[in-house]
Amino acid sequence: MADDHSDRGALTSALPLVAADSDVLLGPYSTGLLRAAGPLAAEHGWLLWNHGGAGDVTTGPPGHIASILSPARRYAEPFVEHLAGRPDRVPLWIAHGPGRFGRQVAAGAEAAARAHGLQTARLDHATSGPPGAGRWDLFCAGSFEEDVDLIGRAQAAASPPRLIGAVAAGVREFGTSGVDPAGVYGVGQWFPGQPGARDPRIGPAEDDFLAAYAAAHGPVPDYPAIQAVAAAALAAHCHRQAAPGDHSDPGDLWQAALDLDTSTLFGRFRIRPGDGQQEAHRTVLVRWDRQQPALVLRPR
Repeated sequence: MADDHSDRGALTSALPLVAADSDVLLGPYSTGLLRAAGPLAAEHGWLLWNHGGAGDVTTGPPGHIASILSPARRYAEPFVEHLAGRPDRVPLWIAHGPGRFGRQVAAGAEAAARAHGLQTARLDHATSGPPGAGRWDLFCAGSFEEDVDLIGRAQAAASPPRLIGAVAAGVREFGTSGVDPAGVYGVGQWFPGQPGARDPRIGPAEDDFLAAYAAAHGPVPDYPAIQAVAAAALAAHCHRQAAPGDHSDPGDLWQAALDLDTSTLFGRFRIRPGDGQQEAHRTVLVRWDRQQPALVLRPR
């Protein structure tokens, strides 16, 4: 393990040293750092387990990055599906920040909405709502601060949105962000209690891990910890499958990862052969009351 200090230069210096002493290699946290790690993985022939970057990453030839995360373009799917399941449909206005991640989330929200027959429009983060009066829904995908600011202004507008969904509302800090969280929907990679987490095929069950974490650290962990645990469990499993008791060939590790259609406490896992992008895991939807979020389960 090494601290990259959220710096690309520190990451590219540290990663070869970590890889030299590792049987399995977990990637950095953030899509930007993963973009720096990808070329190194291709150059040195590593298999890098991506648990921290949901944005689109180009890695060159396949076989070097296996992602456990739902890609950014699929973040908004559960919120869009929730809107599509309501009998009363109103236009969905979508706002995003200046970064690539936000643009990818927004584009995915737009595509999912079109697939469900929902009317969409883009909203500038600097505004409080669409021009004119009328009923509307809002989904925003900026930075945490950008989303909180827009939600606060939208809630105070003369015609506030009927329903609000946001990436920022998918984390627990949203409850103390200063806006009224009640009724706001959040999307994220993980939340306690999602189906299958108590009886995963690989790695610890959610209840067991959360109990051990609470004994050691206290509060319920947020999603980065669960992502890392799931990636480590999958990586260790593939290492055992590829070369029990010995150092494994990266190609064998890649094939072991491709062969998996399984689950961890984080959710489903199955990667796409061409680029290692995650196909089976789905983001979760939560809805806030005034104190805490609750998981919104999809209809079976």
